[in-house]
Amino acid sequence: MKVLKQLRTAFLILVVFSILLGVVYPLVMTGIAQLFFSHRADGSMIVSNGRIIGSKLIGQQFLLPTYFHSRPSDCDYNAASSSSSNLGPSNPELFKQVREQINQVRTENEIADTVLVPADLVLASGSGLDPEISPQSAFLQVSRIAKSRNLPIELVRQLVINKTQQPFIGVFGQPRVNVLTLNLALDSISGQNRH
Repeated sequence: MKVLKQLRTAFLILVVFSILLGVVYPLVMTGIAQLFFSHRADGSMIVSNGRIIGSKLIGQQFLLPTYFHSRPSDCDYNAASSSSSNLGPSNPELFKQVREQINQVRTENEIADTVLVPADLVLASGSGLDPEISPQSAFLQVSRIAKSRNLPIELVRQLVINKTQQPFIGVFGQPRVNVLTLNLALDSISGQNRH
């Protein structure tokens, strides 16, 4: 009898907390997010010419020489299958991929073997969807972009400086540049549009 009473109490607690934490709490949090932070709650989508062209939160692939290039992605920038390569630091395949990526960056940007290539241009992020690169990676690409768009180097360099986001309250995180917003700003000053 006592065991049945305990089972019934445990079952009621399970049902109550399942409803509270599985239904009520998510609905309240979603409502608050939509009310106060609707743009962020909806995925920080970027709209151009009345059309969604991407999210500030998800990396995209830019292949044309007239655009800043993103970090490599092991999931081909597919948010549905976010993943990393899972290759360990001692895996020869990882070294091969990194060497190929370094050579590609050097060739595309016409930089000497003595110039260090930032890690974020040759290594994928943990999710494979990182939308940002370091300012160093952006500055490395400035010459190629200025040349391919027939723009002054200093104008493109200043655009990178203007689009660089600083660490939160100057302490948390690293300086970073969102590649999609940087490329959109680049389009706006040069009159081109990829979308």
